[in-house]
Amino acid sequence: KKNFAFFHIVVADTRAPRDGRYIEQIGSYNPNTNPATINLDFNRALAWIKVGAQPSLVCRRILSYEGVLLRHHLDGGIAKGALTQEAADKKFADWKLQRDAKIAAKVNGLRVDAAAKANAALAEEIKVNAARAEAIAKRAAELAAAAAAKETEATEASEETPSEA
Repeated sequence: KKNFAFFHIVVADTRAPRDGRYIEQIGSYNPNTNPATINLDFNRALAWIKVGAQPSLVCRRILSYEGVLLRHHLDGGIAKGALTQEAADKKFADWKLQRDAKIAAKVNGLRVDAAAKANAALAEEIKVNAARAEAIAKRAAELAAAAAAKETEATEASEETPSEA
């Protein structure tokens, strides 16, 4: 679609044009959904970061959000001997659980807000419909009263006029 923000996450040579040739597509980013949808090949992104790829600012933020930069940091600690593989895996798994819980809470909050807005709109619509029905009933009663008054006037007028016999 035109004017619909959607981005591919690619690995490109710095000498290539911004929207031009790229080496590999490693994911996509759709900021139109809430929360934003990110599809990323985690292992390929990590491999490129390990060989020295320099992400742009937005891509760095996405990689951080997905945990690629944390995994790279933990792998550096393993290489230096500061961490064991098991400890690094545990730290990463704990972080991932915490992040997933945060995302689930946001999605749940958005659902609750949407349901509350829908219920408020429904209540407002019910109020408007009740007021409209009351106005229609009042108008119908006025018309019925006017018709009854006309009918009584017509019957009184016919009674007052003498009939020729």
